[in-house]
Amino acid sequence: MSKALQDKRVAVLMTDGVEQVEYSEPRRFLEQEGARVTLVSPKTRGEHVQGFQHLQPSTRFIVEMDVRDARPADFDALVLPGGVANPDQLRLHPEAITFIREFGRENKPIAAICHGPWTLIDADLVKGKQITSWPSLQVDLRNAGAEWRDEEVVVDGKLITSRKPDDIPAFNQALKQALVDA
Repeated sequence: MSKALQDKRVAVLMTDGVEQVEYSEPRRFLEQEGARVTLVSPKTRGEHVQGFQHLQPSTRFIVEMDVRDARPADFDALVLPGGVANPDQLRLHPEAITFIREFGRENKPIAAICHGPWTLIDADLVKGKQITSWPSLQVDLRNAGAEWRDEEVVVDGKLITSRKPDDIPAFNQALKQALVDA
C-alpha cells in the first residue's frame, strides 16, 4: 500500500441509486493510497445505500456518517459519484447541497463523476468553471454557467470532473494529485 495520502480524509457523499463502480473503485484506490474514506449520506449511520450497475440493483453499502453530522473541516476532499438517481435524490436534501457548497467555499478538492456534477449546480459551484459529465447533463451545466467539455477528466482549480466509469483511472489520478498538492 502506498502512503501518498496517509493523512488525508475523504468524504464520499451518496445515496440510493449510486453507480456502484463510481463509488467502489475511487474508494479502493484512495484507501490503497493511504487515505481514510467515509461514506456520507442523507441516510442515518448504519442504514444502507443501494448501489446499481447501470439499471440493475447491486451491492448495498453501509452509511458511515449522516450528512447532518458531517463537516467539511473534517475532510480534505469530497467525492460525488454518479448514477442517475443518486444525485437527483441528493438535490432534494438541503443539508447535502449545503455540505457540497461548504466544500467549495473552503476551496477543497471536489471530484464528481458521471451524473455527480448535477449536484454542483444546486451548490452554485459551476458558474465560470470548465466541467465534464455524462453527456446528458451538458445542457444543464451550460445553463448554470459552466463551460462543458467532452474529456475523460477536467480539472478547474479544485474541481475535478469525469464523464463515465471508463474514466475512473484518470479521475482517480487527478484526485490523488489534488490531495497531494493540498
